[in-house]
Amino acid sequence: MSELTIGILETGRPPKELTPEFPDYPTMVADWLCLPDADFRTYAVLDDELPTDPAECDLWVITGSKSAVYEDHAWIPALEAFVRELRNTGGLMVGICFGHQIIAQALGGEVVKSDKGWGLGVHGYAPIDWPEALGPAPESIRLQAYHQDQVARPPEGARTVATSDFCEHAALWYPGFALTVQGHPEFSTRYVRALLEFRRGTVLPEHAVDDARNTMAQTTRADLAALIRERFKSI
Repeated sequence: MSELTIGILETGRPPKELTPEFPDYPTMVADWLCLPDADFRTYAVLDDELPTDPAECDLWVITGSKSAVYEDHAWIPALEAFVRELRNTGGLMVGICFGHQIIAQALGGEVVKSDKGWGLGVHGYAPIDWPEALGPAPESIRLQAYHQDQVARPPEGARTVATSDFCEHAALWYPGFALTVQGHPEFSTRYVRALLEFRRGTVLPEHAVDDARNTMAQTTRADLAALIRERFKSI
């Protein structure tokens, strides 16, 4: 495989109180993808730093964020425009949590704050309608979850490829363009534990944190990074 250039679109950051112990989200994404020969480039989208050309990178990844896709931030419409331009020019993209939602919204889908409340801790998802382009479907998918918002209606042309009772559209496949997931494959258990405790009783209800911590003994499953490496090995 020739060198792969991966652009990470940074839309959020860990709480500053946790930064002495944990890396930023682009570093978490790079560590998760585990592509030692890749050239990773970070674009601080939340600081209005956007790529000037979709061809700058072979693959683009949108990180998670504490922002909601429907909030009034100047960088959100600009990011949506970039998503549409990338799709129209044949680019390739991965979306994580906020990234999953913003890609859906940019292409005409609907994202809402779910009346089911917070999705926290390790969640299990069932693969459905799995695309051949991603190889054999995993037996199970378990990812760290940290979200209130969900994709309520995928855009035209998107396929739901993983689902659960809590999150109907947990992963979306856009043929020839993108794979997106509501969960956080890049989050370590240690980081999620620290994040839950940091936001306990403020952003997060005490009982929700307790319930989430009870799932932490479960291992996360489904090597989505391997799927991505396989998908782009010929670049």
